[in-house]
Amino acid sequence: MRKWLSLVTICLGAFILLVDVTIVNVALPSMASDLDAPFSALQWVVDGYALALAALLMVAGSLGDLFGHRRLYVAGLTVFAAASLGAALSPNAGVLIAARAVQGVGGAAMFATSAALVAATYQGRDRGVAFGVWGAVNGAAAAAGPILGGLLTQGLGWQAIFLVNLPVAAVAVVIALRALPPAARRGTGRLDLPGAATFTLAAAALTYALIRGGDDGWSDPLTLGAFAVTAVAAVAFMLVETRSDHPMIEPALLRRPGFSGLLGGALLYQAAAFSGLVYFSLWLQDVLGLSPIRGGLALMPMAGTAFVVAAAAGRHMHRFPARVPIGGGLFIIGLGCALLAVTVHASSGQASVFAGLAVIGVGVGLTTPVLVSAAVDAVPPHRAGMAGGAVNTARQLGMTLGIALFGAVFTSRLRTVTGHGGSLHAAYASGLDRISLYAAAAGLAGAIAVFALVRPSRGADPVAAGTPAHEPAAR
Repeated sequence: MRKWLSLVTICLGAFILLVDVTIVNVALPSMASDLDAPFSALQWVVDGYALALAALLMVAGSLGDLFGHRRLYVAGLTVFAAASLGAALSPNAGVLIAARAVQGVGGAAMFATSAALVAATYQGRDRGVAFGVWGAVNGAAAAAGPILGGLLTQGLGWQAIFLVNLPVAAVAVVIALRALPPAARRGTGRLDLPGAATFTLAAAALTYALIRGGDDGWSDPLTLGAFAVTAVAAVAFMLVETRSDHPMIEPALLRRPGFSGLLGGALLYQAAAFSGLVYFSLWLQDVLGLSPIRGGLALMPMAGTAFVVAAAAGRHMHRFPARVPIGGGLFIIGLGCALLAVTVHASSGQASVFAGLAVIGVGVGLTTPVLVSAAVDAVPPHRAGMAGGAVNTARQLGMTLGIALFGAVFTSRLRTVTGHGGSLHAAYASGLDRISLYAAAAGLAGAIAVFALVRPSRGADPVAAGTPAHEPAAR
């Protein structure tokens, strides 16, 4: 059983970093009260972490390819734990947001290397099992965040959602140093700092523009200026990557329809499945008056179905081309979001979300175990970190932009409905209905993109958890 210790430490790291994407959702009302924080600050508590993850994942992937994945993984665990302590001790919203961003730095190092570590540590049937278990953990972690957040917040205070990371990270570090094989420096290249800077600027400016536009209007000068900065930085990033000898993402990969389809599917997957949870958590507590525990448990159908489906289906996904579980999962997520739009209204209670969330969980369980492994398998082994970093970057960027966009839509609906004399219940229901429709559109658009672009290579085995890393399967 010693061979599975490596998988244990990889899964521990993946679990805490993905749980922290959504664990704050149920704790937001308590944070707002204790820290006297406005709604826009609450968005940044979530988005600051997801944005740091998205901005740095490809950089971390390159670092792992250059200097060794185990070394970077352990460093990421250490940074993540230290930032978690800082978040728990935060005296105000500004410090908390900064600590969350540093958490994202550590999380990026862990997330960018985890898939590559699984691929490098296990081969053959063991590799299929390992990716299946790792995918199940990935699928359940983000969905389980609100449940754990509710239990910890109500029982011990919101600070506990960060303090719980410390012992888990410590155990993961000890196991990693003992079980993961050491790796010497793997390359002599250099980091693509201009690419990292321009990508980070583009992502941050777009997120800021969406949040500010929702608060101050789309014609606000700073909103328009942020959109302009986004456009300039995005063009600069593409030019830098085209001319760089050591790009964060090789332009040739982006020209492959299969890989581009996986990136688009990853972005829309995260936006559709998870971005709306922030606003459903606020509705459950602020409008329905549920406690943090009950608010978290109300979201349990998603976590439960995601884990069960991922665990049951992960080992069998090698029988199908990658686009089947990924595209099918996105389609199911879209259906679940559409169901939420139908069932949640002004007089709804917590039970109105159960069916929609359970359907979304099925889609999450199908998509997650395959998404990253398909990208890793689509590139040469020495680009595993780059591929995993790119797909996970797209995932977290989808989460970041989804929260910002849904926040703008949600705020607009609150103002419109209350401005016309509607009740708080009606305003929240209208906002949730609108963002659920947007999420449904994102899920269905992702499914179409994946089915259209991600195709198996001629003569290649279907892609999934069990495909050897040297056999590309999506072009």
